[in-house]
Amino acid sequence: MKAYFFTEMPYPYVPEDTEQSLGSSRVIVPNGFCDPEIMADLYNHYLDLYEYADELGLDLMLNEHHQTLTCLNAAISVSAAALARRTKRAKLVLLGTPLPHRDSPVRVAEEIAMLDCISRGRIVSGFVRGVPTEIHPSNSNPVLNRARFEEAHDLIIKAWTTPEPFSWEGRFWHNRYVNVWPRPYQQPHPPIWISGSSPDNVPWVADHSYVFATFLTPYDWTSSLIDVYKRRCAEQGLPEPGPDRFAYLALCHTAETDEQAQAEGEQLLWYLRRVRHPQFNAPPGYVSPRMHAQTILGGARKGYADSFETLQEKGILMVGSPETMIQRIRTLYERCGIGHLLMMNHAGAMPDHQVRRSLELFAREVYPAVRDLGVTHGVAPAQAAIR
Repeated sequence: MKAYFFTEMPYPYVPEDTEQSLGSSRVIVPNGFCDPEIMADLYNHYLDLYEYADELGLDLMLNEHHQTLTCLNAAISVSAAALARRTKRAKLVLLGTPLPHRDSPVRVAEEIAMLDCISRGRIVSGFVRGVPTEIHPSNSNPVLNRARFEEAHDLIIKAWTTPEPFSWEGRFWHNRYVNVWPRPYQQPHPPIWISGSSPDNVPWVADHSYVFATFLTPYDWTSSLIDVYKRRCAEQGLPEPGPDRFAYLALCHTAETDEQAQAEGEQLLWYLRRVRHPQFNAPPGYVSPRMHAQTILGGARKGYADSFETLQEKGILMVGSPETMIQRIRTLYERCGIGHLLMMNHAGAMPDHQVRRSLELFAREVYPAVRDLGVTHGVAPAQAAIR
């Protein structure tokens, strides 16, 4: 099992009563609350944490969101470029680039190829549809989100794998000349990961043999999504996917004792307790009517309102001493067969020394005990299919 450090780079200094009065932490919180001098310090602080995780032997994950205080990493290619030069060995998982909201897939292909060359092949390209709250900031049609995602994906893959100029005439994009320079360092292209939490999206991911990543979903829901992936592979005559095809993001904190971890780890709830506006969180047409109805009825809810203890029981939150963390990660592996653990080790205004100590303990005492979970020595990981 591989482990990755992650922070959403939040701005935790907007008064909570402002969020409550607006009914949202995204889209409509006035940017006048963001002090650029404070943000400059935060950006450099977050990049320092990523560099420290690299020094400890962890891989790294980055994401991108817009017009929200929960994530100030508004341009993933910028933060990835900084880390590509400042880190030495870590894989940089860009999870991800919201394809439906980018004006030019060709520009995305160029940016990621450039990052892959700068890092000498350490980029993992994560493509995402963008969370529902990205619809309004991007001024896009939620009904067309899936179709735009798939066309953008196809254009990027062709741009990376075609060694000569070509034209593209699609539904959404029209390019007389596509001829991406540079080519990606990794050939035919960087590994591709796709995130999601709906079974409707999983078969497409399985058809391409991409890594499927799920964020903050309970054990049972995570396992059911993985089962959909495996069934699809069987139906299509594809190789049975191993743990290296699945990634899971949890809120994680390691401390010297369970008691200390429980006390400190509760700060991670800052992310889950942000106000979610129903209009922005469920734009009509973003998901299928069946999935929308299931969400309303509670069948697919992630349980963000659960208690601190229940969140741990569901696997959404993983905190404890090194010994406890080893057991929790083994439980995740045994129940879901996960090969990549994405660790959100920071949220809100967690003190720097606590985050760094958590990373140290994990890297030195937990990681050696779980690194071999799901690894079949002497067998190469499955390669992503080119479609």
